Amino acid sequence: MIRKLLLLLEGGLLLAGLLLALAAWQQRDALEQPLNLPEEYVLDVPAGATPGGVLNRLQGEGVLRDAFWLRLYWRFNLAGQSLHSGEYRLTPGLRARDLLGLWQRAEVVQYSLTLVEGWSFRQVRAALARQSKLEQSLAGLSDAELMARLGQPGVYPEGRFFPDTYRFVRGMSDLELLKQAYARLDEVLAEEWQKRAGNLPYREPYQALIMASMIEKETGVPQERGQIAGVFVRRLQVGMLLQTDPTVIYGLGERYTGKLTRDHLREPTPYNTYVIAGMPPTPIALVGREAIRAALHPADGKSLYFVARGDGSHVFSDDLDAHNRAVREYQLKRRADYRSSPSPDSGMP
Repeated sequence: MIRKLLLLLEGGLLLAGLLLALAAWQQRDALEQPLNLPEEYVLDVPAGATPGGVLNRLQGEGVLRDAFWLRLYWRFNLAGQSLHSGEYRLTPGLRARDLLGLWQRAEVVQYSLTLVEGWSFRQVRAALARQSKLEQSLAGLSDAELMARLGQPGVYPEGRFFPDTYRFVRGMSDLELLKQAYARLDEVLAEEWQKRAGNLPYREPYQALIMASMIEKETGVPQERGQIAGVFVRRLQVGMLLQTDPTVIYGLGERYTGKLTRDHLREPTPYNTYVIAGMPPTPIALVGREAIRAALHPADGKSLYFVARGDGSHVFSDDLDAHNRAVREYQLKRRADYRSSPSPDSGMP
């Protein structure tokens, strides 16, 4: 009897071993199978989805087989590992094991949006609205309502977001991205303010931000930022009007059609620096770190004027006579996008 029981036990153990070996082979075969992907495929994993549910879905779509063994593998080898929602890029040649690895590492597809130096907030909103992968939560809101939703009620939005390239995944909201850009601007401005030069005409970082926005809009030549800042700062210190065209253009808003007129330069708006003393009340554009740094470290010198050459660069002059000569020289060769700013004090250009 005992011998018979031992034989039965031995047979049962052998059978169990065979079954375990067969299960291990089945699981390994399921893991090593190439996914049935004739071309790149973006797998959308919604919030709350489970690995088992997505594997069953893929089996139903014919992308893989043996979802049962893959579910078992996840349950026993990746217990406690959550499945991150988002999009996963699957390419031909990928194996089921690779798919599970993507899930394990949460390698979701990332998209990017670049906010550009010199952009207005209107352009920022338009760029956000074009991103189909962002959850659109701000459409129809006024700027004031948007800032309240951002947790910054009463804050004017212009220039309050840092120009940079921001990464996001499908399902992230436009509001979340704006929060990142707002916090980044505060961080950069605080860092640069701590390292500012002495004897500057700013009471607070926000005034430096306003100055930086004018610098950003005035020059396309990075090396000139410090010189532009120097002209503006010296003008403020001696009580001269800033007379910079970009502020006038900003004050005109949608009425600006591409050409400034004498009437525009005389029109009293809070942003017309041909009329108002000092700086405008708010920034007029997004500003990068270099423009902020220039505003806080203006170049030394005596120049009080500059005139555009027409190629993005400027001629700087210490006095009005030299400036008028530069204006005459470059007006003779003026291009369609020519501008002189600041203009001579003797009259409107």
